[in-house]
Amino acid sequence: MAERVSAEIAIIGAGVIGLTTALRLASEGWEVVIIEPNEPGSGASHGNAGTIADYAVIPVGTPVVLRNLPSLLFNRDSPLSIRRSALLALAPWLLRFARQSLPDAARRNAAALAALLADAQPAWRELAAETGAEHLLRQDGCLYLYETKAAFASAGLDIALRREHRVAQELLSASDVAALEPKLPPFEGGGVLFPHAVNLTDPAAMMNRLAIAGRAAGVQLLAAKAERIERTGSGVRVSAAPFDIEAKTVIIAAGAHSKRLAAQAGDSVPLDTERGYHVEFDMETPPVSRPVCPTSKGFYLVPMAGRLRVAGTVELGGLSAPANPRRIALLERGAKSIFPELGKPDRTWLGFRPSMPDSVPVIGPSRGGSDVILAFGHGHLGLTLAPVTARIVGDLVAKRRAPPSAEACSPSRFW
Repeated sequence: MAERVSAEIAIIGAGVIGLTTALRLASEGWEVVIIEPNEPGSGASHGNAGTIADYAVIPVGTPVVLRNLPSLLFNRDSPLSIRRSALLALAPWLLRFARQSLPDAARRNAAALAALLADAQPAWRELAAETGAEHLLRQDGCLYLYETKAAFASAGLDIALRREHRVAQELLSASDVAALEPKLPPFEGGGVLFPHAVNLTDPAAMMNRLAIAGRAAGVQLLAAKAERIERTGSGVRVSAAPFDIEAKTVIIAAGAHSKRLAAQAGDSVPLDTERGYHVEFDMETPPVSRPVCPTSKGFYLVPMAGRLRVAGTVELGGLSAPANPRRIALLERGAKSIFPELGKPDRTWLGFRPSMPDSVPVIGPSRGGSDVILAFGHGHLGLTLAPVTARIVGDLVAKRRAPPSAEACSPSRFW
């Protein structure tokens, strides 16, 4: 017989969105349980590039990407690729992505992201202070590299769009870059520095801090997989063997695994999966002092505690296929093209990013009512937007007016 659990709020998913939202709600006095089969924060929330990317206002889909989409998708070594066996299943998502990459849609999506990202850094500083994790945050900026003069020149539209949305950025010559990061090899192009950008020295340690703070605030963690949600006369029931959970409000924050649960609540959401990879090289002093993104390669070189993490690229291909050794080799080869002295990676990783065709997350009440709230689809910005999302969900639960930035995230845009 299932063990019955009741709570005011049940959150499905203990990634960074679920953990941060749980802490926010518990701090406001709500009774909260989290339902999660794995170790809290053990998915994409700990395997990412660790950047609080408040500068990342440009959506994945843009006119430039749309123009190059066929060659990108079918070149298995491109920064954006697709598992060919998944092409048929991904076709509806790809059609939506193509439409969202048109000029007007891309500009609208950039504006939506900029509004959300405006408060990301102060929200993270507040969260780090609340959880005693200030030492995990570093503000050394983030650097985009353009290896050729032509590539730097072609970045003009992106630079202008970020300027339009008041992103702090400094344009650097190749010699300026060399002064900042002397161990990088010589190149002819230039760079863009986001001088105020913050990064985490250890995302896994941050996830642990969030889990500890949540428990201290009274959050109950249930080690189980949510299989089904259904509305009842008195609330919402979540079936998660060996538990049967009754809650007044259920928040779906299961990342890339959220689509099925949202459908059970009556919401057809075009969520799909970006398969993200990283490789790590253990070392006392990494060869870069801040996150560095060689833009042509689509990954970040990130200095972390005792290691260099090389994280990024996009592979569309669902949740079930095993890790693609070709993508791991692509990261290793790319890293060694910059730092040839790197040996074999000490570890590799595959995780799943919840990706929307418009790059805008889904945050808002279900079509069937506010007793189910959706909070997923953050793509590359889950870590960055976690405390912002938690604030929006807190407003929704408490029936407060959510900030204007939340309007673009509403699930109703798909109805």
